Amino acid sequence: MIPEDFPEDIQPHLIPQAKGELIYRCLGCGSEFGIEKLLYTCPDCGEVLLIYDKHSERLRQISGALWRRIFDYRKMLKIPALKGIYRYHEFIGTVIPLSSVVWLGEGHTPMVEANAFMQDKANIRFFFKNDGQNPSASFKDRGMASAMSYIRFLIEKGYASEILAICASTGDTSAAAALYASYLPNIKSAVLLPHKKVTPQQLSQPLGSGAKVFEIPGVFDDCMKVVESLADTYNVALLNSKNAWRILGQESYSYEIAQDFDYDMSNKVVVVPIGNAGNITAVMSGFLKFYDTGIITELPKIIGVQSHHANPVYLYYQQDAGRRKFEPVTVKPSTAQAAMIGNPVSMPRVIHLADEYNKKAGKQRVFVVEVTEQEIMDWQLTANRNGHIACTHGGESLAGLVNAVNTGFVNQDETAVVDSTAHALKFAGFQEMYFENRFPPEFEVSPRPELMNAPTLVRPKDLTHVPAPGKPLDGEEFQQFVKRTSEEIASALALTRR
Repeated sequence: MIPEDFPEDIQPHLIPQAKGELIYRCLGCGSEFGIEKLLYTCPDCGEVLLIYDKHSERLRQISGALWRRIFDYRKMLKIPALKGIYRYHEFIGTVIPLSSVVWLGEGHTPMVEANAFMQDKANIRFFFKNDGQNPSASFKDRGMASAMSYIRFLIEKGYASEILAICASTGDTSAAAALYASYLPNIKSAVLLPHKKVTPQQLSQPLGSGAKVFEIPGVFDDCMKVVESLADTYNVALLNSKNAWRILGQESYSYEIAQDFDYDMSNKVVVVPIGNAGNITAVMSGFLKFYDTGIITELPKIIGVQSHHANPVYLYYQQDAGRRKFEPVTVKPSTAQAAMIGNPVSMPRVIHLADEYNKKAGKQRVFVVEVTEQEIMDWQLTANRNGHIACTHGGESLAGLVNAVNTGFVNQDETAVVDSTAHALKFAGFQEMYFENRFPPEFEVSPRPELMNAPTLVRPKDLTHVPAPGKPLDGEEFQQFVKRTSEEIASALALTRR
């Protein structure tokens, strides 16, 4: 559909133009900085930054009803830059021209409603939002599309030339960074991974995209400190969620959920794993922006989930409100590997935005719950036995939703969206460990027999000859092989004859 065919009142708003004035604002001292230079922390006090539109009031000059129509009509456009997260251009990167947008297919991932059995078992109606169906198979592509579009914009404006993009990762960030960097010819990428703490599937991704991969001793928090040192000392672009442009892109998750519910967020709950705290930061920020402009009229509940093996945010919110003090924790092995972070860099953002979110809602709408490693694996496998492709972090989110229902944070008459941050295949090794009952003791996971599964070799003992690669059977021998193998499978499945 071409723009001239749209309603006349929509046409002026249909194709967004680069405008506005974005700035970095420090959450510590309040200092503001221009975006001509990529910043990660405040040059004055060292605190983390968020990006603000200095002229955001112009967004409120358009009614919420009109914004809803604009976004819905944009769904019909064939313009690549508007097919992904930049459908919401005015709320993400308003200064970025569409010609600078990097779109590799990210965004607008499906929300799949759980079947009746799963909803009955969880005691609530819920959907999985399958962010594993992004290009590099995780939600990190949302933030990376934003960060790389901004870097491309800097290069095209002459503010930067060749760039080395670098990140620390537990797997998903490195895959996304390497993929998006490989798309742009003047950007190279390097990633730091904790040695032997990344699944083989995740390790293969940055290698396949041509990134320089470094493995170092320790866990993610150690990798992050090295990357921060590199970013402070050398001319590199840091692509972890400390980069505020990453947060902007991940806000699209909120916008898509709102649009998929026709912007009715009453009695809705969004459940996300916390990890480095960038995702929950973005989800809160996104809903706040839509709320402030009247696109949604109610703020949904947000449930952040942490494993008891990596729970610094949960422990922070367990303290009395007036005397809270954040303390990093030493993490233990977790099946929710990407969330195995003891000192999340976005914690100041979480505190700031959660306070603002609850204040604007007029009541508590942000909650943090804790789950066990056993619950993570059991709920992931249960979900995937019922039509989903949830990763271990999707299992963590679902376990968190059930916990929130049981503790009364969430009511049974509400509807929840559960974040499955990556594709199940990225973490297939944990499923294998569960099925084969070989989890090391430190994981604290004991397989439930009803959730275990394994292939069965069918090789009828009364057959002298069976086919093999390069040695096919034919004639009577082959017919007998087919007959006896079929009979044994039918017996195992308790099939009845026609």
